[in-house]
Amino acid sequence: MQKKNVLKGVLFVGIGASIYGMLATFVKLAYQEGYTTSEVTTSQFVLGLVGLLILNFIQTITSKKTLPSPNPREVRNLLLAGTSLGCTSLFYYIAVQYINVSIAIVLLMQSVWFSVVVESFMTKKMPQARKVISVIIVLAGTVLATDLVNTEIELDFKGIFWGLMAAASYTLTMFTSNKLATHLPVFRKSIIMLAGGSIVIFLFLIFAQMGPLHIDGLKSLYLNFTENTDHIHAFRYSILWKYGFILALFGTIIPPILFNIGFPNAGLGLGSIVSSLELPISVTMAFILLGERVVAVQWFGIALILFAIVLMNLPSKKQPAVV
Repeated sequence: MQKKNVLKGVLFVGIGASIYGMLATFVKLAYQEGYTTSEVTTSQFVLGLVGLLILNFIQTITSKKTLPSPNPREVRNLLLAGTSLGCTSLFYYIAVQYINVSIAIVLLMQSVWFSVVVESFMTKKMPQARKVISVIIVLAGTVLATDLVNTEIELDFKGIFWGLMAAASYTLTMFTSNKLATHLPVFRKSIIMLAGGSIVIFLFLIFAQMGPLHIDGLKSLYLNFTENTDHIHAFRYSILWKYGFILALFGTIIPPILFNIGFPNAGLGLGSIVSSLELPISVTMAFILLGERVVAVQWFGIALILFAIVLMNLPSKKQPAVV
């Protein structure tokens, strides 16, 4: 029975990671049709909230027992934690405006070693030698996966900046979501966190779609690091049915549900290894649907990053494998 549960957990985590890995490709397709970052993110979060509210309602009326509700402190903490969720999507989607999806996902995966740094800072302990080696492998793999060894390649600074910002925000999301209000049903917890993320998205919508704020410093920062304001137009609601539904489904509804079912059965270590499928899936989708150029050295770099993730999550000799 235990082996079946582990297999079930691996399957759910693997499917969730694969689906999430497809997300950036659809974002890029939306950009090719002229939609903006604010339109893409707003449609994803609005429809994601609606979907989760429906699922939570169904769960509440069909549950045979009273489901726990969050207290005011938990609501506040989850809303704050959710802002990092909104920032992750926002920063990641801005990044793919300037760089290939295959490069952006590699930058997002820098959260692997970001989390080691954060963990070391929080515990005030030096990371294990194996983790340090894994970080070095990730960095080496990143150089290869982004094709930096090719002297002719030109990577947009804006894309690199926002990709690393997305990785930092994603790291914060992982730490907070695994520690806050773990007793709550997945739908209720996800709704509150998504509401926190929506605050960030709506602020960006007002700032970007409806015209930048008339503050010189902020306006200068906006012009330097995000979309050019020359093409500002009214919000196009067609994004909701063209791409919003699939972005909400693939980004804010299905993966979190599958992860919350899968991780308890697979265990955090094995689950983290399986969830790294997001990286090759994202690159493959970009190669097939977007025709992005991915050379052999980049695939080798991706393989190195995946190896580092496996190495980092292998159980130590003193501890049994967590399943």
